[in-house]
Amino acid sequence: MKVTVVGAGAVGASCAEYIAMKNFCSEVVLVDIKEGFAEGKAMDLMQTASLNGFDTKITGTTGDYSKTAGSHVAVITSGIPRKPGMTREELIGINAGIVKDVTANLVKHSPEVIIIVVSNPMDTMAYLVHKTSGLPKHKIIGMGGALDSARFKYRLAEALGSPISDVDGMVIAAHSDTGMLPLLSKATRNGVPVTEFLSADKQNYVVEETKVGGATLTKLLGTSAWYAPGAAVSVMVQAIACDQKKMIPCSLMLDGEYGQSDICLGVPAIIGKNGVEQIVTVTLTENEKAKFAEAANAVREINGDLKY
Repeated sequence: MKVTVVGAGAVGASCAEYIAMKNFCSEVVLVDIKEGFAEGKAMDLMQTASLNGFDTKITGTTGDYSKTAGSHVAVITSGIPRKPGMTREELIGINAGIVKDVTANLVKHSPEVIIIVVSNPMDTMAYLVHKTSGLPKHKIIGMGGALDSARFKYRLAEALGSPISDVDGMVIAAHSDTGMLPLLSKATRNGVPVTEFLSADKQNYVVEETKVGGATLTKLLGTSAWYAPGAAVSVMVQAIACDQKKMIPCSLMLDGEYGQSDICLGVPAIIGKNGVEQIVTVTLTENEKAKFAEAANAVREINGDLKY
């Protein structure tokens, strides 16, 4: 099992680190355009191998995609990160060109690859990969829902005062501050609806803090977060590599599901060795259906600015 991570910045390096430490694949290849950067990150990570007990080989390359040949999974993190005050949507002009070029190089050397898109605006970048790669739709997955759901569970545990292992919940729709849809109606604490524990104010707090989870960290850090995005990617890669059939919310091309078509939006899916094994349809409340449709309209508007 060979995995390529394009972009050796904080997010990409965290992806490589978590994947290597879980010890389920033979090689991780880091790619970056900055001379020596990926090679240096790979060397630094490899020097942790004996300390952290993994045997995964990590290599780095400056733009030589021939070294990614035969990759089973590729993760695209490349692009400029979000700066304070910048929305994910504002990144589209710059990052679309980068993602299109990266995708072409990956598919050229690994025509059977499964691509996980992290670059923002993520739903639109996943849509761009669908439109330009020639890959079947089950092989293109946007990461957003996995990360957003982790942030939702963090806020739920905080509000409940409970261990995070007690909590389950997921976020669907768009990977944006306004388009996220935390499914409070489905969230549970050990199978008991969280609405039985939390007041209306607390429920609203959890939802709103989840939606601005990325922006909150950007304000604190001065750049995008990297630990949780890297961990979210590693969970998705492992689900593919180990054929786990794990249900993960992620951004997928819809063809009538949830009343939407020709758009990438976050929905729960079964992820296994073939990538997307099944899109799972869950029953939404009328309010949730309306918010999902609103998110779709917003993403479509952004998609309209794509040139491919």
